[in-house]
Amino acid sequence: MADHATPNLPARDLDATARFYAALGFEQGWRNDSWMILERGELMLEFFPWPDLDPFASSFSCCLRLDHIDALYAAAVSAGVPEATTGHPRLHPATVEASGMRIAYLVDPDGTLLRLVQNP
Repeated sequence: MADHATPNLPARDLDATARFYAALGFEQGWRNDSWMILERGELMLEFFPWPDLDPFASSFSCCLRLDHIDALYAAAVSAGVPEATTGHPRLHPATVEASGMRIAYLVDPDGTLLRLVQNP
């Protein structure tokens, strides 16, 4: 296995988080009362319970470096995640930024920002 990192992200409710990410194509890889691992292909996200998290005050974020950001973005659109500038969850379409990288943004129901970065 190649070196890798997995984001550890908060979830107000592990069941609700599992349902949200399942609609994006993630499957539950492992779970107990204090930890959950979700997988979508080679992507892996880990979640811990934080029932008192305020999604509007959350500063949690991570980057998902993807070969095909459009596929994950389309899955989110199909799941009903709106393209919006406020609220949780929401999407921001991919653009080529000043860095030259093509990036889309997904904010989950707990206020976590996931940057969807197109691999070169």
